[in-house]
This record gives sequence, structure tokens and C-alpha cells, in this order.
Amino acid sequence: MPKRFLGAVALSAVLFASAAAPAGASEISAPSSEGLERITAFFNNEVATGRLPGAVVLIQQHGKPVYLKCFGVQDVRTKVPMTPDTIFALHSMTKPVTSVAAMMLIDDGKLALNDPLSKYIPAFADVKVGVEPPGKNDLATLELVPPNRPITIADLMRQTSGITYEYIGADWVQRIYAQAHLFDGKFDNKEFAERIAKLPLSRQPGTLWRYGHSTDVLGRVIEIVSGKSLYAFEKERIFDPLGMTSTKYVLTTDAERARMARPLPTDQILLDAERGRLAHPEWESGGGGLLSTVLDYGRFAQMLLNGGELDGKRYLSPAAFKDMTTDHVGPGSGVGRDYWYFPGDGFGYGYGIGVRTDPGIAKPPPPGSIGELKWDSGSGTYFGVDPKLDMIYILLQQTQTERGRITPAFKKLVYDAFGAD
Repeated sequence: MPKRFLGAVALSAVLFASAAAPAGASEISAPSSEGLERITAFFNNEVATGRLPGAVVLIQQHGKPVYLKCFGVQDVRTKVPMTPDTIFALHSMTKPVTSVAAMMLIDDGKLALNDPLSKYIPAFADVKVGVEPPGKNDLATLELVPPNRPITIADLMRQTSGITYEYIGADWVQRIYAQAHLFDGKFDNKEFAERIAKLPLSRQPGTLWRYGHSTDVLGRVIEIVSGKSLYAFEKERIFDPLGMTSTKYVLTTDAERARMARPLPTDQILLDAERGRLAHPEWESGGGGLLSTVLDYGRFAQMLLNGGELDGKRYLSPAAFKDMTTDHVGPGSGVGRDYWYFPGDGFGYGYGIGVRTDPGIAKPPPPGSIGELKWDSGSGTYFGVDPKLDMIYILLQQTQTERGRITPAFKKLVYDAFGAD
């Protein structure tokens, strides 16, 4: 990356505000200036060496920013610098938002976790479960059996429905999903859910954590129960009250589109994903379709850190928040884990979000605190909520090729700055 891109670093670190800190805050470690400078040096180097077009990082403690920095450019073609208003494709960081929306309907008494999915989408009453064929996964010998029990709303929210992604699972699963042409032509949430209902489940409901289109189907359930589009419901109940003015599924003005972050021209997977998103503006993907900024998502994350409340307004009841952020796939749940268990070492999974339950088996254990919440995405966006440190941290970037290296390095740098294990 040419040296001139180093000059695109847009913001200085923001020091602690003078506002009164919450009770007990003085007993919680604050980040060191040297530790924060190491974060800056890391991302400066990523941009300077051409591995990352740019990024935006926010770390907030006691409700105030302690670090807000922008690195590089939002598009290497235009060389427009990153800013706090740069809009990013969140991809799977959409899932916690959709899950909060569903929990709101549960709070309202309009939806229940044990409701069968077929109550809202009748096509799922006839769904079958695929039994893995022997040998080379020959689809001609694929056996389809009835589910042992119906898919429930809880299954959608904890990724145990048996619904998968087209690139996850055994060969037979991936081939069936590919042959379904799920993304052909025009489709909205209603049509997409109907297409998914025609496919066999990869496992019996409730038996395996399997990442997939469950949250997309949940988005359709929210539409049916609320009588509104997914975006309209989320805008009314989450985005507008939180002041998330730049969070939406479709950008509607040239000014908004000019703020969009782009991956490197060599990042083909993300470029293809962006083309797919633009080709289907009618699809409001509850599992991966939102666009947002670091300041918008910071409001959402702070609401989670506060237990479902922000600025005197409650978004989730204490009971609903506790249920959402409790591990529902751990010991005794009957839920298995395999190679595609993305919460990772030391983490369980609540309703739409990862929950740290233990140090894990790695030596040394990954950084973080018991009880922290987190999720990330295939585009490298990442956020964490740490009640122990009264802190949130957000990384927004657009890189599929480098995210596996950058994301864990970023998290370690954050916790090193706080002097935390």
C-alpha cells in the first residue's frame, strides 16, 4: 500500500469523558495508552501493507468512548477516507439484531419460544430430515425421514433447527442446497422461507448447533407476527428509538451509497456477496442483510451491555434479556457440536449471540471474560460486550480473506490494553 494511505487515518484516540462513571467503575481496570497505541500500530500496518483497505474501531467503557479510530480508505478505487459514518455490510452481525426483535415479540406475548415454526409458516409442517447416504454421499440413496419433533422458534434462535447454509455440512447437504437455486430470481422473506421449507433438514431439530438460514426464517416469522416488514418492525422498535439512523437493509440515496465500505478488488467472495445483495433489494435477510455504522452499532451494543436498556428506555425485559444471553446449547441441552461450531472455544450460544461460559481448552485460554457476549461475520465485522469490564468493542472492516487472522489479533490487543486475561 502506498505511504500516502497512512495519512488517511482519520481520528485520534478519544480519552475518557469527564462524566460521572457508574458505581464501582473505579475498581475496573481502564485501558493503557500504550495498549491503545498498539491497536493503532496494528491497523496502520494492515493498511500500509495492502492487506486491508481500511477499518473503524470503537472501544467504549462506562458508556463513553475510550478509543475511536478510522484507518485507511473505504474504497481503494476512490480513496475516500474511512470515517465514523462509513457504512459497512454487517453480514452475520445482523443476527443479534433480528434475535432482539424476536425477543421483543416474546416480551409482548405475541410469540413463544416453544411455538412450532409451522404455526407461522405451514410449509414447515411437511419438512423431512436427511439421513446421510453411505459411501460418496450419493443423493440417489438419500433417505428422508420425519423429524422427531417440530422445529420451534427456539431452534431458529439457537441455530438448532437443522437448517444450514449452502456451504456448511456434509457433501450431500451442500449439493442439495446448491441444486435448490435459493437465490435465483426475485424473492422476499416470504418466498425465501418457502424455498427453505422444501429442503431436507441436515439433522434432527434440537440435536446439533448448525449455522444456517435459521435467522432468515426467523425474520419472516417476525413479519408474520408483527404484520410489518422486518425492516419496518426493527426501525420502529430498535433503530429509531436507539438513534441508529444509518442502519437499514437497502441504501436509498447517492449520499448513502457514497459512504459504503468496499472490500479489496481481489476479495472475490465478498465482491460476489455484495453483487448478490444489490441484486435482491427486496430480500431483508434477518441473518445477514443489515448495513450499519460503528456509531449505530455501538448504540445497540451498549444497550446489550446495559441489560436491554439505554438512556432510560427499556428494549428487553430483564427476564427476556437474561434468557437471550444464557447458554442454551451447553451440557445437558442435548445439542451436539462439530467442526462448524462457530461460537468457538469457551463459548456457548444464547438466542442469536455467543456467550462466554468457561476459559476453554486452549492453553493459554483465549482473551476475554466469563459472561462476555460476542458475534462476528464473514466480512470481518466483530463486536463484543464485556460486563466485567463494563466495556464494548467493535471492529468494522470488509475482508473475507484476512478476517481469520485480523479478528483474533484485534481481540487480543483489546484485552491486552486493559491488562486483562
